[in-house]
Amino acid sequence: MITNTTVHRIFNFSAGPAILPLPVLEEAQRDLVSLPGVGMSVLEISHRSKAFERRLQEAVADLRALASIPDNYHVLFLHGGASLQFSMVPMNLVPPGGTGDYIVTGAWSQKAVKEAKRVGAVHVAASTESEGFARIPRQDEIRLSADGAYVHVTSNNTIYGTQWRELPEVGDRPLVSDASSDIFNGPIDVSRHALIYAGAQKNLGPAGVTLVIIRDDIARRSPSSLPTMLSYATHVDNGSLYNTPPVFAIYMVGLVAKWLRAEGGLQAVGTQNERKAAKLYAAIDRTDFYRGHAQPDSRSLMNVTFRLPSEELEKAFVADATANGLDGLKGHRSVGGIRASIYNAFPEEGVDALTAFMREFERKHG
Repeated sequence: MITNTTVHRIFNFSAGPAILPLPVLEEAQRDLVSLPGVGMSVLEISHRSKAFERRLQEAVADLRALASIPDNYHVLFLHGGASLQFSMVPMNLVPPGGTGDYIVTGAWSQKAVKEAKRVGAVHVAASTESEGFARIPRQDEIRLSADGAYVHVTSNNTIYGTQWRELPEVGDRPLVSDASSDIFNGPIDVSRHALIYAGAQKNLGPAGVTLVIIRDDIARRSPSSLPTMLSYATHVDNGSLYNTPPVFAIYMVGLVAKWLRAEGGLQAVGTQNERKAAKLYAAIDRTDFYRGHAQPDSRSLMNVTFRLPSEELEKAFVADATANGLDGLKGHRSVGGIRASIYNAFPEEGVDALTAFMREFERKHG
């Protein structure tokens, strides 16, 4: 548990909305009633005001610096979460009669396929559904269509605990990545992507804003016939201010970006994430009492999934863990078992507390 002089916090393993950095929450708390030099809350100021525009531009600048985003990419803050991007991507990028290629690694990429089929043709280039999505496809299993408009991947799969540790080779095809659950979990080569999108509520900030990083030539493919709000070109041309944006969520993303830079940037954060995940996977692998869901070469740094010998023991594990200040560990209903989400903001002492709990639970019930 985390304590200071004013608050008591448990360890939050929720898959999302998820834990935020404590310094970010404390700064937001201090500034909630009155932003320094402004005299109003960020919840009250106009999105057209100089005060908000400055914070939006600072957030963009910090994200650019954090991920070394090239100049020919735009950084957008949109509504609708990843679920809206499932529709916007094909609506903007699939030409009449065209095809989008999808690599299916779980429920979220299946939802992306479902929405893309409403727009145009879909080619499933690879899928591990027959294996319970316990791994990421190998490169030699990927079969791209002859003329696909793009290749779509889900970089991390929260439900199954799998993650692309190396991006697939897609040649000169535009690569589109749903990075909602692992955005900025370590160094990222933005230039290998045509478009990256991520709901903020796992690794960037609170729910309500979606980060989109899009290359300029891709944004210019938006058909003029699209509804205005569904066109990437609209949001590029208006700097994410075509309509009233989610100002508080953007403000929070800006604070998280500054926190990540203060932590040492993505290289340092990636090292911390590798260390946290290694401790938890070691706790699973040291015994037959726990059994990981994801295959070792596909394991996620963000979401660690595992089973116990019986569902009754899993229920007892979750209940006892909650009673001990380890919350949000119940696995998704489609996989069952346990899921520990250890995003960027999750403290290493929380991982240590969970591994100690796992040893004690096994001693009592193994």
